[in-house]
Amino acid sequence: MKVWMLKLLALISLAASLLGDVSGCACDVARPEALAARQCSLCREAEKQPADAAYFFLKDSHPLKPNRWLLLPRSHGPDGPQPLAHLPAAERARLWTAAIARARELWGGQWGVAINGDEVRTQCHTHIHIGRLLEGVETGRLVVVAGPAQIPVPRDGTGLWIHPYGQKLHVHLGEQAAETVLAR
Repeated sequence: MKVWMLKLLALISLAASLLGDVSGCACDVARPEALAARQCSLCREAEKQPADAAYFFLKDSHPLKPNRWLLLPRSHGPDGPQPLAHLPAAERARLWTAAIARARELWGGQWGVAINGDEVRTQCHTHIHIGRLLEGVETGRLVVVAGPAQIPVPRDGTGLWIHPYGQKLHVHLGEQAAETVLAR
């Protein structure tokens, strides 16, 4: 990867870390006034979905991310930030499967999906970023898995990003601003 690209990714990562951190999340669907907070906007969107929906897709509303989509579970996790680890394994596998299918549909073999780490997340509700993978972002910190059910769950507050690798998947772990590998 070119040096300027690495510097740009580091700068984006730093900026994201200054804007994120949902550790003080107070989203509470039982109290509509609590959902007025900016970090609860995805919880508000989840509440608009049919109660029987397992998950839903949402176009990223950020003006600098016109080509991005999000996938969210309809259900809410416990109070505070909703880490991926709080979802049952079968639900995580369904989310990853749906996110990857949508990514392939939109970007063919150039897709990527990502979840940011706790330090840079700007939303409390669990969500997967779906986009076109930038070229030249491959790193050595990865595991190779055969499919969505094998995607590991970060338990240390970090995020991850995933992309195709032949018939398998590369899962890059230990990231905070994982979505920066996706085109805006």
